[in-house]
Amino acid sequence: MSDTLLRARGLTRRYPAPATKLFAKKMWTTALDDADVDIAEGSAVGIIGESGSGKSTLVRLLLALDTPSTGSIEFDGRPVDADSSARSLHWLRRQTGMVFQDPYASLDPRMSVGRIVAEPLWALGIEGDRRARVREVLADVGLEPAMADRFPHEFSGGQRQRIAIARAIVHRPRLLVGDEPLSALDVTVRAQILELLAGLRARDGLTLVLVSHDIGVVQNLCDEVLVMKNGRIVEEGPTEKVLLEPQVSYTRRLLASIPAIDPGGA
Repeated sequence: MSDTLLRARGLTRRYPAPATKLFAKKMWTTALDDADVDIAEGSAVGIIGESGSGKSTLVRLLLALDTPSTGSIEFDGRPVDADSSARSLHWLRRQTGMVFQDPYASLDPRMSVGRIVAEPLWALGIEGDRRARVREVLADVGLEPAMADRFPHEFSGGQRQRIAIARAIVHRPRLLVGDEPLSALDVTVRAQILELLAGLRARDGLTLVLVSHDIGVVQNLCDEVLVMKNGRIVEEGPTEKVLLEPQVSYTRRLLASIPAIDPGGA
């Protein structure tokens, strides 16, 4: 896991602040401030912090879903230009997948599960037996291939998140990003999805980046952790060291606000 898959330097994202007076000087809000990130291939990196700390902004920039105000990003040594056309970013979309927080909102209720899961194959122009690949990936995430003909409303929340994961990995990406992918699920289903992600990582060598408020999820799944506050990365390092021996006061306060961490893991 020594090769760097994703590298970012000096990432900053500013947005115009709402004007309070007519002809007032333009003001800016900084959502992310001078972030440096290195993600090794095959690793699992957790990103934690309070709401509004910049976690989602960071992962959106890393996947070129938004454009940084300043800074640079490289994927496997290749520069990422978020201002490029959608077609010119196909190479990056082919290498990455994303799972969002709400499994129902992220799935088109008018489309069958088969069409939803196959969508990246069509969008990226990936040739081959797409129907067979959809059946294969549904089985990979613990669903029956025959479910491809059903619609999202016919499934439970946990099953819908499995569908979302199937769509995110159907094109065999090298990097899978989850933005709070477990927070809408109950504890039992969360454990099942956590086990699924760990299994996919072990089998396929996936690199994972996971945004989560659940420290237990990060502790169990991630090798490295980034701690964010007010748009800045304030602490980073091996998960066990950061969570059990935090070096900055903000991380200590963050960890003190949640149930105690079991040093032995779960």
